[in-house]
Amino acid sequence: MNYTTYFENAKKATRDLILLPKEQINLVLSNLALALVENISTILLGNEKDLAKMPSEDPKYDRLKLTAERINAIAADIENVVKLNSHLGEILSDKSLENELQIQKIRVPLGVVGVIYEARPNVTADVFSLCFKTGNVAVLKGGSDAEFSNLAIAKVIHEVLHNHKINPNVLTLLPAERAATEALLNARGFVDVLIPRGSQSLINYVREESKIPVIETGAGIVHTYFDETGDLEKGKAIIFNAKTRRVSVCNSLDCVLIHQNRLEDLAELFSPLAEGNVMLFADERSFEQLKSSYPAELLNPANPEHFGTEFLSLKMAVKVVDDLDAALHHIAEYSSKHSEAIISEDADNIAKFLNQVDAAAVYANASTGFTDGAQFGLGAEIGISTQKLHARGPMGLEELTSYKWVVRGNGQVRE
Repeated sequence: MNYTTYFENAKKATRDLILLPKEQINLVLSNLALALVENISTILLGNEKDLAKMPSEDPKYDRLKLTAERINAIAADIENVVKLNSHLGEILSDKSLENELQIQKIRVPLGVVGVIYEARPNVTADVFSLCFKTGNVAVLKGGSDAEFSNLAIAKVIHEVLHNHKINPNVLTLLPAERAATEALLNARGFVDVLIPRGSQSLINYVREESKIPVIETGAGIVHTYFDETGDLEKGKAIIFNAKTRRVSVCNSLDCVLIHQNRLEDLAELFSPLAEGNVMLFADERSFEQLKSSYPAELLNPANPEHFGTEFLSLKMAVKVVDDLDAALHHIAEYSSKHSEAIISEDADNIAKFLNQVDAAAVYANASTGFTDGAQFGLGAEIGISTQKLHARGPMGLEELTSYKWVVRGNGQVRE
């Protein structure tokens, strides 16, 4: 199949999209939110076909699964996007030179945004809404495991675009076949930036093979450190929420580090996890402390590979550390630079943790489950960047823009 036509049409659509007034863009998105809710049954039928192909014990199953509640939440996120400022056209700087040249730095779309993603059908709607709001054309390549779900959502989007007489190429959903991924990775000159959403192996593959710029939205290997001064009740609630709220997402907790002077509190600290059937992989000191209180069928000795693992399931590693410095060392060695947290009542330790931990989001006395574009007030998110160039952390509307210099003169020439 010749994919060049897809990319050519997407590039041409950027010129149509930039002409749309903000009022029309918002109206389209509001109508899309309504249409998704109206088509819940059709979308769920497509999703059921995909779920039938995947074992329920697969960590990706929960991400793939759609429900009426989740589709309503997707629609609500789109409505949130409608209410936000797109940032397009913002004047970032404005100055007049001695030669009377007027120079402005103005926020503009990135252009054509490509996204490669796995079993995450919500990405189809989220990415489109954020790109459309910011004047970007979206080229999406979903995985075969979510093929029917993505097609159902894309069909709703295209129907709304058709009703508003808008170029349908502002959203392109590429075929689910692998060849489409390879074509997208090589679409230099057509696609301006590429964003992978998925496993570490997918992210590594895109980074290594892409011929166009990549914004990495990395895997989440997430730690929470329970300090010597940590509040037990806060700790119980925070750790349980971070681990169990939704285990298949990248902000879920993978490893608890606990100060050695709080070992006696470990059984109480983890009592909600035991009730939640969380399987632990504990280092030697924590295993000895827990073996008389934690369910034996859920407690295992940790191996080296359990540290630095993104579990995406009801599994978690535990390690005892001598002090804050030891916790910081462990996090520096194993973190994926996504989200890291400290539970402490010591202001100096909190400040040291927040300043020294190198991650996109750092927390004090709160669940890492909040690392999410909607939770951060961004409406929705196109991904959570773990790199440092252009964007870091949850990427919303502002992160989907660049800028250009606009220079106005009156015949000036350079000597």
